[in-house]
Amino acid sequence: MDLEKPSAGPVGPPGQPGAGAEGCLAVAIRVPVRIVVLVLVVPVRMLWDACVVGGRLLRDTVLRPLGRVVGWVARALFVWPWVALWRYAVVPLGTALAWLGRVLLVVPAVWLYRAVLTPLGHALVRFADGVGSVLGWMYARLLTPVGHAVAALLRGIGLVLGAVGGGLWTVAAWLARYLVVVPATWLHRWVLTPVARAVVLLLTGLVWVVRMVLLGIGAVLYWTARVLLVLPALALWRWVLVPVGRALAVVGREVGEALGHAWRVAGHLSLAVGRFLGRLLTWILVDPARWAYRTVLTPVGHTVRDLVLKPAAEAARSAGRAARQALAAARDGARQARADFRRLLFGPPEERQLAGAPESRPAPPPEPRAGIAREPDPLGPREPVAGGTRTLGSSTTALTKD
Repeated sequence: MDLEKPSAGPVGPPGQPGAGAEGCLAVAIRVPVRIVVLVLVVPVRMLWDACVVGGRLLRDTVLRPLGRVVGWVARALFVWPWVALWRYAVVPLGTALAWLGRVLLVVPAVWLYRAVLTPLGHALVRFADGVGSVLGWMYARLLTPVGHAVAALLRGIGLVLGAVGGGLWTVAAWLARYLVVVPATWLHRWVLTPVARAVVLLLTGLVWVVRMVLLGIGAVLYWTARVLLVLPALALWRWVLVPVGRALAVVGREVGEALGHAWRVAGHLSLAVGRFLGRLLTWILVDPARWAYRTVLTPVGHTVRDLVLKPAAEAARSAGRAARQALAAARDGARQARADFRRLLFGPPEERQLAGAPESRPAPPPEPRAGIAREPDPLGPREPVAGGTRTLGSSTTALTKD
């Protein structure tokens, strides 16, 4: 087990308290903590690596093929039916509905717009132009002079009312100044201002007294709280909590570093154990199976292939060729028998042509197969002899033929 060299811990200024104690504490707890954590972490790391390997094997051998199968099944059940429905039902139906809407709605609407609404709109525009011309003439010739006269009358009435209102406003302003503003100014200057100043001085003195009383009470409470609460809490923090916190920080840091170091060491140990188990499995199963395949199964397979499979395949090919030759001979025999029977009933081909008897066209001879020699046909060509070309002095019938 490779343990790191213990360090002296964080180094502080020479006069700082606790620097040497922190280094001693780190040196004292580092090695035991790392040993204990390594003993505890190695099984966990090996179990974790085994779970990782098992999970990867499960993913590659089970989950991924299962996911592909599920994907294909889901595509076949949910995607392809909708695609087929869209392609073969919705799209043709939409095309038909679009054409029907165009024929039933768009074309009649366009015709109505062009043949009815456009002429009607033009007529309404002409009518509106005529009405506007009439209204413009009435405005220019009738309403404008009347409006000017009414405006002049209202302007004269406004001047008279303005003069009367100005006189009344001057009288009201003079009365308000000497009956309201002058008494109010005298009252504000000689009565309200001295009273307000006296009240302000009284309130200022009262506020100063209250402030001094509150400052005294606050000072007493401050020093009481400082002596009873702050100084003990400060002493507790400085002489108890800070050293304990530093010690706990050192312990926590060492435990964290020990966990990381132990996890890395356990990873190396787990890798070594895994390689040993893999090599052991190779020695126990893979190498014997490979040796058996190379030294036993491969020679036996070659022997079976050379002594059994190849002769069996050659025998099967020979039997197939013999069967094909027998079938070809049977077909030729049947064809010969049909030709003989036709010759017995209708005679040779030349006599059948002279008699004008219909002759069924025989089937063409089969193509020669590989390995089978084609026998010569004893009856000659199977096609009937073509008649002469029709001219003005000849005929193709048997009664009128020269």
